[in-house]
Amino acid sequence: MVNFLKFNIAKVSGKVACQLAKYGPGSGGTYPGHVFTKIAGQESIPELASGLKLGAILITGTNGKTTTTTLLIKLMSKDIQIKSSHENNILNSIVTALLNQKGDMGIFEYGIRDLAHGIPDTVQRLINPVGVVYTTISQEHTQVAGVKNPFESYYKAKKLLSEGMERGAIVTNCDDPRTAFIGLNKESDVEVNYYGIETDVIEDIGGNSIECPKCGKLLDYSHFYLNHRGIYTCECGFKRPEPNVKLTDIEFGSSSWDLTIQGDLFNYTASKNIKFNLKLNVPPFGFHNIYNTLASITAYATFTPKVENIETTVKDVFNNLDMSFIPPGRFEVVDIGGKFVGLGQGDNGDALKINAMFMKQFIDAPFEFIYTTPDENEDEIFEDHYEVIKSMNPDHIIVVPGRKSIKKAEEYYNIIKKDYPDAEFYPLSYDEMKIRIEKLNELARNSDYKYVIMTGCGEEQAMWEEIKKKMINR
Repeated sequence: MVNFLKFNIAKVSGKVACQLAKYGPGSGGTYPGHVFTKIAGQESIPELASGLKLGAILITGTNGKTTTTTLLIKLMSKDIQIKSSHENNILNSIVTALLNQKGDMGIFEYGIRDLAHGIPDTVQRLINPVGVVYTTISQEHTQVAGVKNPFESYYKAKKLLSEGMERGAIVTNCDDPRTAFIGLNKESDVEVNYYGIETDVIEDIGGNSIECPKCGKLLDYSHFYLNHRGIYTCECGFKRPEPNVKLTDIEFGSSSWDLTIQGDLFNYTASKNIKFNLKLNVPPFGFHNIYNTLASITAYATFTPKVENIETTVKDVFNNLDMSFIPPGRFEVVDIGGKFVGLGQGDNGDALKINAMFMKQFIDAPFEFIYTTPDENEDEIFEDHYEVIKSMNPDHIIVVPGRKSIKKAEEYYNIIKKDYPDAEFYPLSYDEMKIRIEKLNELARNSDYKYVIMTGCGEEQAMWEEIKKKMINR
């Protein structure tokens, strides 16, 4: 039972806090949400969320959350007024947006690292979303707050964000067996719209078969698109669902890409089936953003109340994209006097593979890989990273600690050195980040190779952005 006196006091206090807070990226910070929850309690959040006439959409996954959320906000804002938050992946950021903004629908990024900190089932119950959007699920954050975080627990946390849904629709990636399995298990409770790739033009540089999420046996793949995403079946009967929204063709150009996308899905808000055909011209924004594009378009077509606008709105947004929608710290290729340096964070195997595939478009000569390593208790991430490195087969490798442990970085280096005897190791300290940034910049600039890829683990966005700035501005 909501105490409405406390609720109204909390709401007013939260709105005052919104005016006083220094706004953070996307959501305007989390302090107003903290104020509201402290006064009214968590159980008052459903009353606050009920003010959204069209409900809330939560976006989660290992990679692509922020970009997908940003794109979906761009699309949906053409049709209706929305409340939104991105990059701040905690419940109080959502509450802050509910307090601080006007709109009939909420679009909220919600990153989940583990069960304890992510509280996904609690978030689902309190926000009661009409939609959950899944990007992809892969190995990441094998330790959280110094505690080992098994992948099974991480995957369970992602599933819990939609497990309790009894209304609405799930939008999920059918090329990813893990996210597809989540959708298949919810088809009897809610609508499920799948998105994926359906063209042989895209093929991974070295696919990664995974265990069937239903029976645990190794899946059989007939085609890999990106890491464990592709066309798959299992002897237990589990297989890739047919996509409702699919990329059917792509033409790669040096300055732009042409995408052909077909859609046939159920629009939850208007309660009817719709079809659409799109031809989009976008910047050469990387293979991972093909999936982010499909996720955002599918979510938009699933939840917009103005179905007649779908084709016009999607074309308007994507045919006029600038690269500002890509979050800072992400991978990009910099031309420094005819030398091409691809750099950006790649904190898990999926992200590193994406970076490698993007860089491959530029490489037509010998190249160097400057690899920034994971930390203690992150052997699984290193194993995924190293598979990508070997698939690229660089002509020279430099290894630098990407996190705190120099000792662990040297262990990873010694493994690499067995296959690449000429590999070099630079034991740069995490505590002296300015020195590390200067040295990484120097290594790339002074490389003997025309092409250099620098990626791996690091201080999230900050380190990579600083390196880019130094490289571009010098």
